[in-house]
Amino acid sequence: MKSKQTGITLIGFLVVLIVVGFFGYMAMKLVPAYTEYLGVSKAMSQVASSGVEGKSLDDLRRDLMFKMGFQYVDDATIKPKDITIKRINNAAVLSVNYEKRVPFIYNIDFLLHFDKSVNLQGNVGS
Repeated sequence: MKSKQTGITLIGFLVVLIVVGFFGYMAMKLVPAYTEYLGVSKAMSQVASSGVEGKSLDDLRRDLMFKMGFQYVDDATIKPKDITIKRINNAAVLSVNYEKRVPFIYNIDFLLHFDKSVNLQGNVGS
């Protein structure tokens, strides 16, 4: 009676290990950028909920940058020009639109584009 062996060979195991390692390395590079974006999102929600009555755009930028510091957002990631306020349907909307370049392997980089908007409560001064 012959028994048939089943399972993975050493070469098959190495191929699976390489694929899992590649995606694990990719996750190690990308996850910090997304957690930073979650910090930006949380800071924007805090600014929006605190009320902006009579504050200028510079005051809002300063307040947002201060709150992002508590969320471990790198100062080099978001510049003041990336923070804008728009009027949509007679309501003020705070928008942060930025790109982050993450080096991956040799000459391959990931370019991540983040865009977040929140409605502001109150009137923004000039």
